[in-house]
Amino acid sequence: MKNKFILYFLLFPLAVFSQNVQEPTDTQKEWSAPYAPFRIVGNIYYVGTYDLACYLITTSKGNILINTGLSSSAGQIKKNVTSLGFNFKDIKILLTTQAHYDHLGAMAEIKKLTGAKMMVDEKDAEVMKNGGRTDYALGGGKTTFAPIMPDRLLKDGDQIQLGNTSIVMLHHPGHTKGSCSFLLKTEDDKKEYSVLIANMPSIVTEKKFSEIPAYPNIEKDYAYTFGSLKKLSFDIWLSSHASQFDLHKKHKPADKYNPAAFIDRKGYDLVLKNLEQDFNKKISKE
Repeated sequence: MKNKFILYFLLFPLAVFSQNVQEPTDTQKEWSAPYAPFRIVGNIYYVGTYDLACYLITTSKGNILINTGLSSSAGQIKKNVTSLGFNFKDIKILLTTQAHYDHLGAMAEIKKLTGAKMMVDEKDAEVMKNGGRTDYALGGGKTTFAPIMPDRLLKDGDQIQLGNTSIVMLHHPGHTKGSCSFLLKTEDDKKEYSVLIANMPSIVTEKKFSEIPAYPNIEKDYAYTFGSLKKLSFDIWLSSHASQFDLHKKHKPADKYNPAAFIDRKGYDLVLKNLEQDFNKKISKE
């Protein structure tokens, strides 16, 4: 009886928060609009919405899903995975680039449906467990997504291994305390590619950094992330939002398999440059 009470006590907060999720309703229509899934390169597939990027990485021992979009996107992601010829329940690992409702809104449901293990940057674990309530920018005490209990906490440089695929998590904080990117190698019958799924450090708060007591290291973290992202080497880059890496200019639903379309270091550097200008402008007003 004592053990049952302890288990109930531990799970009670999750049950309460799940019943009071207040996902914002004033979201961009592109965030929930459907988009035809396709193979990007090697064993990496796009299974997200028109703008909220979700990635399926297939391996010899099951599959990995990175990001899930809004809470309403679970069915859409399942349909996309299935239409590509993969079994939805073969998803064994769940990852996210950031603990915000627009990137893991459907994560709790997909975790339940697949039984997959949730792995997260350790700095985003608290926000993930309380459904976003303590997020410094979007929380405000509101549960914006169904809480998720992580199965593994990740640190900078940790490897996620499944079958024949190894992914390195890179800690890129600022946007959230545990925002992160993923770096992996993949290949097709022609060549090998190094692929970066980048969490671009856009600024999500209008407050001065000095006015955010819940995140005293935010300015330092952003500066670190810009420095880290600029030093990375890769062949192909993707991101958390399709619009960030110009997906719709690089790929049309009728296009055939064409990894070369995503080789775009110039575009990557330009996006980083513009975001860093926004950052420098903000700290100049501190």
